[in-house]
Amino acid sequence: MKASDFFALPASLAPFAAFFHPDVAPWEWLKQIGPALAGLTIEPGTPRVPAGVHLEGRVWIHPSVKLPPYATIIGPVWIGANTEIRPGAFIRNNVIVGEGAVLGNACEFKNCLLMDGVQVPHFNYVGDSILGNRAHFGAGVICSNLRLDQQPIVIRTADATYDTGLRKFGAILGDKAEVGCNAVLNPGTLLGPRALVTPAIAIGGYIPAATIAHARHTVKLIPRRD
Repeated sequence: MKASDFFALPASLAPFAAFFHPDVAPWEWLKQIGPALAGLTIEPGTPRVPAGVHLEGRVWIHPSVKLPPYATIIGPVWIGANTEIRPGAFIRNNVIVGEGAVLGNACEFKNCLLMDGVQVPHFNYVGDSILGNRAHFGAGVICSNLRLDQQPIVIRTADATYDTGLRKFGAILGDKAEVGCNAVLNPGTLLGPRALVTPAIAIGGYIPAATIAHARHTVKLIPRRD
């Protein structure tokens, strides 16, 4: 299982390419978010910041980013071009965002990598997670990132078992994966490219590409042209 099975790092995040290798397990990228930001040599910069937006630490915000009347951003954080941040967003500690993303109202982001076109628009928690290009969360989707027994996260598929070595690990979504409103992704959930999760369920494990995940079963999607 490799990161390239789920997504490709977009050109907008080229400054970080040395830290995110396509041939390693995708959860290894989580361990590289902090070092990638720590190694960044570009000086922090921001557009004009509204009075109600609190910035703290090293924060890089492209001038084209749309900032709300109020939000909290605690670095290190990198936010790419044409991204929209909506009111009440809480962005903290090792967050990298590509171009054209939406970080929604009353959403919290912590130690995560969001690629181009990601939409997390309403009342979501994204912690210790990676969202591939054009991945989408419905309102109220939560990435649960800690087991109740606080043990390291283990990934089990039909073919293998992987010990991630991570105590905190939310979800990994491949390109164009989508999750319906009010779903909970249990710690260590992996969604392949274009995998879909139906609303209002709790789900975990590995959902293969182009598959719809229901509460009790999965259904293979019919391929479509984009």
